[in-house]
Amino acid sequence: MSDRTVTIYTDGACSGNPGPGGWGSVMIYRGHRRELSGGEANTTNNRMEMMAVIQALETLKRPCRITLYTDSTYVMKGMTEWLEGWKKRNWRTAAKKPVKNVELWQRLEQAIAPHEVRWVWVKGHSGIPENERADELARRAIPR
Repeated sequence: MSDRTVTIYTDGACSGNPGPGGWGSVMIYRGHRRELSGGEANTTNNRMEMMAVIQALETLKRPCRITLYTDSTYVMKGMTEWLEGWKKRNWRTAAKKPVKNVELWQRLEQAIAPHEVRWVWVKGHSGIPENERADELARRAIPR
C-alpha cells in the first residue's frame, strides 16, 4: 500500500440549503490529477460534502493510503468522532434523534473501509489551490 498514496481534496456547494447542489473532488496520485464532480436538483450542503468524499473513494480500485482534505467539519467529525456512537445507538444521535443522511454515512463507511485515511480539515476559501478547485467544480456542477 505504501506506494499507493493518494491526496484528495473535496468540497460541496448548494444554492439554497436545501436546494440544487454540487460536489467536486480533486485527486492526485504520483503526479497524475483527476477531477470529479456531480450535482443533484434537490439536496443539502452536507449531503454534497459527503458525496464529494464518497465519489472520490469509490473511484479507487485498490487499497490506498489517503490524505483527505475537507472544509466540512460535519464529514470529518462524523467519520472520526461520531460514527461509532451512532452505530452503537442504532443510528441515533446522543439526543436520541435519528441520524441524518444515514444511507450516505453507511456508503461512506463502506467506501473508506479498505483504505488508510488521514483526515485534514482546511478552512474553506483560504487560498489552497486544490481546495479552491474542488469548490469551483462543486459550484459548476450545481444544476441550473
